[in-house]
Formats: sequence, C-alpha cells, structure tokens
Amino acid sequence: MPANSWPENDSYNELDPLNSLLQDLSPEELLEEESTHSVSLPFRFQGRRRKAALVLTMIWSGTIALHLISWGSLFVLGLTTIIGIHAFILVFTKPRRANEEIAGNLPYISLLVAAKNEETVISKTVRNLCNLDYPAERYEVWIIDDDSSDRTPLLLAELEQEYDNLKVLYRSPGAGGGKSGALNQVLPLTRGDIVAVFDADALVSPDLLLRVAPLFSGEKVGAVQVRKAIMQAETSLNHDAAKNFWIQGQMAEMALDTYMQQQRISGGGIGELRGNGQFVRRTALLSCGGWNEETITDDLDLTLRLHINHWDIECLSHPAVQEEGVTSAIALWHQRNRWAEGGYQRYLDYWDLILKNPMGTRKTWDLLVFMLLQYILPMAAIPDLLMAIARHRPPILSPMTALTLTLSITAMFNGLRRTSKNQEINFSTYFTFLMQTIRGTIYMFHWVVVMSTATARMSIRPKRLKWVKTVHTGTH
Repeated sequence: MPANSWPENDSYNELDPLNSLLQDLSPEELLEEESTHSVSLPFRFQGRRRKAALVLTMIWSGTIALHLISWGSLFVLGLTTIIGIHAFILVFTKPRRANEEIAGNLPYISLLVAAKNEETVISKTVRNLCNLDYPAERYEVWIIDDDSSDRTPLLLAELEQEYDNLKVLYRSPGAGGGKSGALNQVLPLTRGDIVAVFDADALVSPDLLLRVAPLFSGEKVGAVQVRKAIMQAETSLNHDAAKNFWIQGQMAEMALDTYMQQQRISGGGIGELRGNGQFVRRTALLSCGGWNEETITDDLDLTLRLHINHWDIECLSHPAVQEEGVTSAIALWHQRNRWAEGGYQRYLDYWDLILKNPMGTRKTWDLLVFMLLQYILPMAAIPDLLMAIARHRPPILSPMTALTLTLSITAMFNGLRRTSKNQEINFSTYFTFLMQTIRGTIYMFHWVVVMSTATARMSIRPKRLKWVKTVHTGTH
C-alpha cells in the first residue's frame, strides 16, 4: 500500500473531523463532547508529538530519579515481582480450545485485499482466495486497486472474467487514506457478516474459512486473527547467511507472537489484530467507526477500539496465513519502525479511554503490562545506561530487563514448539527449537533499538513516519 500522507506540522486543522472514531465513547460521553465543543468535535489524534514529548520527559526523569533516591532499587524489584507474577501466570495458563462447530448457517464472508503495484503477487493471491473450500455463494473476494501504475489493473481485469466471486474496485488518482481509506471505500459495497483483510502476497489453506467461522459463534467475539507465517522459512536455508538470518528470525518472531496472543487471550487479556489474516464481525467494525485513516497501523488501532467497545478478539493458530518476509536489514528497519510508531500512537490517542477502564480490569492490566515491557522499558534504557555509567553501578532496570528477556525466550521456545509441523517430540526436535530460539532472540534485539528510537523521534520531529511500502517479489 502507498505511504499515508501526513501534514508537515502537528496541526490537524486542515482535516475533516473524524466523528466516526468518537463512536468508541458511550452515547452520554458523545453528547457531552458535542455540547462542550459546539463548533466541531475534538480530534482524538491531535498533538501526538506533544503527548509523546511529555511521556518521554516523564520516563527519562523517572528513570534518573530512581538512580538518585535510596529506595529506587526496591521499587524496581517490587515492580518486577508484580510483573513476574503476571508473566508466570501467563506462561502456565492453559490455552483455550478453539470452537470447531458452526452454530447455524455458514456466515457470509467478504475477503478484502488492498493492492498497489502488486503485479508480481496479485494473480497468485487472487487464485488462492477464489478457490477456497467454502460454498462459493457464501463468500466474495474484493480487490481494491489503489491507482496502480504497473500491470496490476490489467491482471485484475483478466481475473474478473475468470472468477464469478471476484470483484474489483479501482480507486481514482489522489484517493487518500492509504490502506484504511481503501478498505473504508469498499466496505459499503461488501455483503459479508464477517469482513476479512489480507495483504496482496497472502496465501492461505483451502479450509481457512471453515476453521475461522466457528470462532465467531461467541456473541462477544468481534474479530479473529489468524497466525501469520513466513512463506520463505522452509527454503531460506538454501540462500545466503544474511537473508537466512532475517527470514528465520521473522519465523521465530511470528511463533512468539502467536504464543503470546493465545496465552494472553486465555488469561483474560487482550488479543490483537495483525493486519494480514484478520477477520472482523461487520457489526463490531461499524460500532468502532470503520478503519482509522489517521494511523499508519490500522490493525493495532482497530484492536484497541474493538476492546474499548467491549468486543473480544480470538486467535487461530492453525492453519496460518503465509506472507513474504523481508530479506534485508533496511526493509526490516522501515517495516518495524512503522509497526512501532503505529503501536505507540494508539496509547497516545486513547490513553484517557484506557484509564477509564471500559475494557475491564483484566484486559486493562494486561494492556498496561505489555505497554511497560514493549515501550516504556526501551525508552528508559538510554537514561538508565547513562546514569549507570555516571554512577559506576549496574543499570537499575536490570531486573525488569532480565524478566522481559526470560519471558521472550520462554514464549519463543514454546511458540516454535506449538506451531511446528513436526509433532514428534524428541531430543533432536527440542535441540532444533533451542537453536531457533537462540537465533530468534539475537534477532529480536533489533526491537530495543527500533522502540527507543521510534518513540524518541515521535517526540521531537514535526512530522510523523511515512509508510514505506514493503516490496513483494513473488519469488519464494
């Protein structure tokens, strides 16, 4: 998808009010907002840079203060103990079994793919999605061509003649909103009770829809995220060492993410959407106002709004949706910076709603714990290290860092074991998982740099990160 277009400064006066995104407020709160601001509703996304600067200042000041006060170490140990108990419960929570029976008729499902200049992969993806083991009259495939300048429109026109359940929406030049804008534009044209979103390089198992549909039998289930897998993982060993490192690292990262998703959901925490392979109940999506066109990670933003609106998100481990992994450090850097900034944006945008606890205590606590481990701890790493050097002492946040590393290693090993196609458990397979975990852990250290720099950049730069398109090669 194209880069989202952001203004050069942090002002939103030139944008239309996003009234739909205030639907996450209760009717009473919405009326209060309208009566307080008679001219226009406030922008929830206003002043992200100022908020980010304030948070960064508080974290740096707080970290320095912990080094200077006598009970700073005790505070860190106490907090580590509390988080450690949460992590212990998380790891040993028994995962819930997925519902495999469909209550009533098969739901109608709309599969959406937003594409721009995807001639190398779009034909394969369309053929894959149009030939699923699901009644043809119960699902449709929509491709949104976002003004492609390559052969993508020509290929889609040919595919339309081949498949009856394929429909194509061609966006006009200058249509804004990026991927979110494309999805919002096609949504009124779709018929599905469930709306699924895939990337242009996605490949899925023929039985995917039959496996996903039963998970929506629960009335509170607003969305389901399918496990993502790297399609080059099994063949990357034949490539050069550098490419293999990135591919195998992403494979381990996906396994870790799926494990954490399942454990958090089973423990009453929040499940999260990951963009490719996300299924959303139409009523849940509409209750949240659709996809947010003012974020660079529509999936993470929608995750939070769904939970705030009292919906649950489930995770399906098998089968997975396959996608191309990035094969160079620079491509990984651009992609992960977008993920990091988008993930952090949602806390800046919805912090007041989070603190009002509409999700319930268990979900809010789970969300705050992972905000601490994923964002606050990396932000505090630089002042902690500088103070440690200045005072000739170990970093005061070492216990928290050690806990995070232990949790990551444990989750990655268990995730690799749980998602492995090889179900035979012996010394050889355990050794393989161990080697993959060690390599994946080394790979995961890039997140410390990404998180710390992305959050600092958001505090000082006058414009936000632009979406650098991930190029799909179509060769696996």
